[in-house]
Amino acid sequence: MTIRPLVTLPDPILKQVSEPVGPVTAEIRTLAADMLETMYDAPGVGLAAVQIGVLKRVVTIDTSKDENAREPRVFLDPEIVWSSEEKRVYDEGCLSIPEYYAEVERPDRVRVKFRDLDGKEQEIEADGLLATCIQHEIDHLNGVLFIDHLSKLKRDRVVKKFTKAAKRDAA
Repeated sequence: MTIRPLVTLPDPILKQVSEPVGPVTAEIRTLAADMLETMYDAPGVGLAAVQIGVLKRVVTIDTSKDENAREPRVFLDPEIVWSSEEKRVYDEGCLSIPEYYAEVERPDRVRVKFRDLDGKEQEIEADGLLATCIQHEIDHLNGVLFIDHLSKLKRDRVVKKFTKAAKRDAA
């Protein structure tokens, strides 16, 4: 397993739509393992493949709070098939937008269809933090960042700050 470098704002790859996984290969299993390693190292609770520069519809999530009782989950080609009318506001952050957090309102519960690393179709219903995390990561697969759920003013301010920092770091 390899810890891969994270892609951060303003990298334009973050706005691209990821491709379906296709057959589950050794390469996809390695990608998922690397993503989990990268996510734990960051540390974060979720990671989409695009965040390490791979435009495949792969998501890793672990919302367990205990490092000794990890519950890694891998979602291939995840798709939300149902979401609740009830909403929940959560203070979200993102490994691709380091040290920036904002409140985002999303459905409180979702049902997600996906394939596992054996290629088997699965479906789960999630609520709370897991539901928020799944929605956040699926957004990544569709080229949407959590800041896209904020007002234009707040979003523009964040993008400007990260663009300025990237130019400064490149100089």
